[in-house]
Formats: sequence, structure tokens, C-alpha cells
Amino acid sequence: MSRRRRGEVGEGDELPSLQVRVTRADLVRYAGASGDFNPIHWNERAARDAGLPDVIAHGMLTMALASRLVTTWAGDPGAVVGCSVRFTRPVVVPDDADGALVEFSGKVVRRVDEGTVVVAITARCAAQSVLGQATATVALA
Repeated sequence: MSRRRRGEVGEGDELPSLQVRVTRADLVRYAGASGDFNPIHWNERAARDAGLPDVIAHGMLTMALASRLVTTWAGDPGAVVGCSVRFTRPVVVPDDADGALVEFSGKVVRRVDEGTVVVAITARCAAQSVLGQATATVALA
């Protein structure tokens, strides 16, 4: 995909949605890559002892997937010059082949200047929002 150009993007533009299935195997791979081996991300007993309903995805994995929505749309990972989120609910990942379906959508909500826009990101799993106040600042070509 080519990089988005300044004149092509306006407030209210919606990004193509992204659906990602997160499985327990994904959590193991992410733990290895990130070094975050907290047992709430792979051990049901540890997750329940911590007051969680089951094993949960790493928050930073969920944030990275939200960023993928924007980088795919922008056509360049380097175009994202800032991002922020609040983690509002965990992504519970069942121990089955399907895992958890996380659905991402985004909309251009503001133009910072001629070449930069802010995208609001929505992330939902099991019909509930899992990220709050999620935004990405994108420098357009």
C-alpha cells in the first residue's frame, strides 16, 4: 500500500477495519519477544488468583495491534509519530483454537497541521471496548 498523502485525508475519514484473532500461542510468542512472562498471560490458575476470569492478552500486544490498524492505513510504520491508549478491559483469551477476536476501527478526528492528523482508534472484544482514549498521530507524505 502506498503512503497516504496530505490532500487525500480529511477529518471524519474512516480507516479500513481490522479483525485479529489472538490465541494462547500468540501470547507465548509475544512473551518470548517482549520478555514479559507474567503468568497471567499463560497460566489460568495465576490469572484467576489475580482476580481475572482467565488468561489475558498482554496490554502492549493489544496496543501494538491497534497500531497495526493505523500503520497499514498509512502505508508506513514510520508515519506514526505518537500513540497513546488507556487499557480499560483485558482481552480474555480462551484456551481453544479460535482464541479471542479483537476488532479495531479508526477515524481521522483532527488535523494537527497540513501534514499531520490524529486518528481515534476503537478496539472491541466480546462486544466490549478494551482500549479507551486510543489515538495515533500520523505524519502524512
